[in-house]
Amino acid sequence: MPDLLGITNPVPGFDSTANNRNLPIPPGSTQIQNVPDPSRVNRSDGRTEQQDAGTESSVPRFDSNFQTFLQRLREAPDLVAEFSRFLSGRTGTVVSSGMGAGIAEELSRFMQMLPMDRSEFLRFLTSQIDTGTRFNGPLFSVLRNAYQNANSEGMRADILQFLKRYSDYSSSTHIEGNLLRNLNLMARAIPASWGNDLMNLIAQLQNGITAGDRTGNLKLLQGEILPYMSEYVGRTHDLGRARGFMTLLSLDISRYENGTEANLIQAFNQLKNYTLLRDKLGNLDKRALLNLLQNTGFARAAQVNPFANQLAAISEHMLRGGGGMETQQVFQEVISSLLVNESVYMTVNHFVIPMEWDGKLMFSELWVDPDAESNTGGSEKEKTMRFLFKLDIQSLGFFDMVLTCRGETVDLQIQCPEKMAPFTGVVENHLTRILKENGLQARAVRVKKMERPFEISEVFPKIFEGKDSVNVKV
Repeated sequence: MPDLLGITNPVPGFDSTANNRNLPIPPGSTQIQNVPDPSRVNRSDGRTEQQDAGTESSVPRFDSNFQTFLQRLREAPDLVAEFSRFLSGRTGTVVSSGMGAGIAEELSRFMQMLPMDRSEFLRFLTSQIDTGTRFNGPLFSVLRNAYQNANSEGMRADILQFLKRYSDYSSSTHIEGNLLRNLNLMARAIPASWGNDLMNLIAQLQNGITAGDRTGNLKLLQGEILPYMSEYVGRTHDLGRARGFMTLLSLDISRYENGTEANLIQAFNQLKNYTLLRDKLGNLDKRALLNLLQNTGFARAAQVNPFANQLAAISEHMLRGGGGMETQQVFQEVISSLLVNESVYMTVNHFVIPMEWDGKLMFSELWVDPDAESNTGGSEKEKTMRFLFKLDIQSLGFFDMVLTCRGETVDLQIQCPEKMAPFTGVVENHLTRILKENGLQARAVRVKKMERPFEISEVFPKIFEGKDSVNVKV
């Protein structure tokens, strides 16, 4: 607290008024921060909102969301290791550590999904691919080709606008859940004198969502709920959790409005004004477009995805402390890794494959770059695909595999645990034979003992070079 009255005797050598009086400022002092000027390069100073692009510090970056993603990607926990640590003990071991009966039952149902044969694994992987690729199907193939061949920036902007509105349109159920969840949290975070009235508005919104009245919901959100919360913050000067929830609420309301059916149709009609798209999209009317978008592989798979739904339910219970502190920490790592790998900045497809095959548990992550020409020196006419597998097989150990496929030519690199090192020659011969039996030409098949796991930046350098992503400055 500042000594305004000077009623105490200053400690010798610690009198701030004397120490800070007439202090000389040496030339080039880094304690004096530069005025931000994007048009020139200033000397280095003590400014903290900009950090070195290559830093490994865990301090969040403020100059670039993309650099923050790269930083989090480097620090992301090993999802395969976390799944192995949790599930390899099986249900009985986990239940004995303090887990409730209800959670144990959900975990048992999840474990029953893991045993698979060849046909079940194919269905499981297909479902993962469908739910992991939102912009898939004939319509999006047409838009993708038009975007690549467009000579007009306006056309590209209109295609991106349609895709953004489709993304919000197809996420309507998720956005509505976010709205109700954040509003309920907000009602519990503010005094009851304000929270009771907010609960009445939330009940009206719940009824509107159940009735499918999107227009009425937007009117309620924009005309009553948002002004009500703004009035609360303005009167009480609550700049804590309430204002944070208002920020999330504003974002979700914006997406909810952007994803209306009318906005989606308007964006689509704008695309039909371009000659390059008119012939291919001219026959699609409003009803045909909505029917097409509601029956994509992504939409069908998202409606029935028992694996994802069960994993989400278990994670929710664990993160709420239902399985004890140790399991809560495990699922914090699992969710953190999943969020990083499903980021909008991740330019490759990511899949999680936990399964039990022939009585052995196997936990695997798969990354796929379907357009990896820049990673190789091949011809641009040949489409190059690259896969990165990380597998942890019970009783065998941890494997890394990189598969690069250009046409019918395949390069395969495998890193195996030490116990498998004496059999690398046998494995190479078997893999070469399997590739040939499936009509593929094995250009190079290499199996060696693992010294260190492959990093995503090594296999997919385009991510860290930012070639296929947008760097958003704040």
